[in-house]
Amino acid sequence: MASQTGTGTGTRTASPPPLSRRALNRATLHRQLLLRRSDALSAKDAVGHLLGLQAQNVKPPYFALWSRLAGFRPEALSELMEAREVVRIVTLRSTIHTHTADDALTLRPLVQAARDRELNAFRKGLAGVDTERLGATARTLVEERPHTMKELREALLKEWPDADPFALSVAARCVLPLVQVTPRGVWGRSGQVALTTVEHWLGRAPVPVPRPDETVLRYLGAFGPASVKDMQTWAGLTRLGAVFERLRPRLAVFRDENGVELFDLPDAARPDEDTPAPPRFLPEFDNLLLSHADRTRVVPAEYKGRGWTGNQAHRTLLVDGFLAGLWRIEERKGGTALLTVQAFGTLGKRSRDEVAEEGVRLLADMTSAASYDVRFGEFVRQG
Repeated sequence: MASQTGTGTGTRTASPPPLSRRALNRATLHRQLLLRRSDALSAKDAVGHLLGLQAQNVKPPYFALWSRLAGFRPEALSELMEAREVVRIVTLRSTIHTHTADDALTLRPLVQAARDRELNAFRKGLAGVDTERLGATARTLVEERPHTMKELREALLKEWPDADPFALSVAARCVLPLVQVTPRGVWGRSGQVALTTVEHWLGRAPVPVPRPDETVLRYLGAFGPASVKDMQTWAGLTRLGAVFERLRPRLAVFRDENGVELFDLPDAARPDEDTPAPPRFLPEFDNLLLSHADRTRVVPAEYKGRGWTGNQAHRTLLVDGFLAGLWRIEERKGGTALLTVQAFGTLGKRSRDEVAEEGVRLLADMTSAASYDVRFGEFVRQG
């Protein structure tokens, strides 16, 4: 696996070495465990390496790990959730993520500034509400027993009857680090969203807000090479330029095809751009597609926006490392699982065969069906 070297002198160079779009693609896929499935990392280690998995819905983290870990089975993540070694919590980009317990305690305070901005958008509905008192009241409620959002909202309305009910629930979520307790998020089980504080759920004290430096280095290890704007997009934060400047002496520096400065860990692998990239089935909202300001390293310009309909993300297919289509699974009566692949363009015979083989593995590992069927259809634009 070839590796490209960048500058890491601590001073700005006149012209940092360039990285092509394909080189960026291969480097990112490698960091994301999508160029080759890892047979060394456990499910917990992978969640930590990736700094969490986006998890608005229950199943995406399971499919995300299946595409990244050799021999992954859903029970591996479910057991971690039930043992409280990983949790579901609102962190990056104001969305629910599955994080390790350690990261839930540290990443949440790191991105609190974004939660504060979110709270400011609801100030009109919180007229007369002391948010510090609201936080203390909500903490008492959810630490006595986990509350659904409806229960929490109704309890807070008794204290502030003139406030907007939705704004009260948003405020509680912004002020407190609330986790979704199991069985929510456990594979094959159902349950309402019930909330308590991360400290109460884990039985651990809160931690002070960490310096962002270590998180920048971890982000580059999972998503690099990347620009300052890329990381700000991933974290939902602003003003990280000063952190990158502080770290510049420790980093390699490149530029992309548009001349944008990219940072990376000096010893990180940057595979040759011609390294083969096998097809991968990614769940909706996969972090690979959401963690850079410039997504062309994965999404060809002609397919921009095709992974979404309105605010809903679709399950996406990578071919040769780039977005190439959508997919869905139906488990039918009689014990058959059907995987339908909608390619955006024409797939050659070799690519179709590789996608079909990967699809059969997906159905065998991630469904309970006794037989499998993979079909290809044309992409139909919705909306």
